[in-house]
Amino acid sequence: MKGIRLLGIGLLAVGLAVAVAGAQDQERKGRGGRGGFGPRMMHELNLTDAQKTQIKTITDSFRESEKALHDQLRTLHESEPDPMSGTFDETAVRAAAEARAKIQIELEVSHAKMMSQIAAILTAEQKAQLPSKRQQFERHGPPPPPQ
Repeated sequence: MKGIRLLGIGLLAVGLAVAVAGAQDQERKGRGGRGGFGPRMMHELNLTDAQKTQIKTITDSFRESEKALHDQLRTLHESEPDPMSGTFDETAVRAAAEARAKIQIELEVSHAKMMSQIAAILTAEQKAQLPSKRQQFERHGPPPPPQ
């Protein structure tokens, strides 16, 4: 009986670890995957040097302004109640989840605002290429770097 209980606790711990890793992976993918604008996308759209400079300025600015939100999110993750501690405080777990959700909303709004600013500096031709480039990235991943 004790072995079954330990196995159950072990499986629960593995499940939690997988869920946390998946959430962190989704957060990382959210930046580059869904509407991301990384170096390969810049190359694919044949941006001018002036556009590249403008995009770098925009992304650097947003990265700096989002730093405090990322720090808050990290602090919340580090201080959230341990469900394996033996006592379960649903109110504390809900409060921590709601606080993280509010920060995540702010990060998503900020990211959308950044992408809107980047889109404003693209030419009509470059904007027309975006949907097909995004589909290509989603299906096959980004293209290999140029030689």
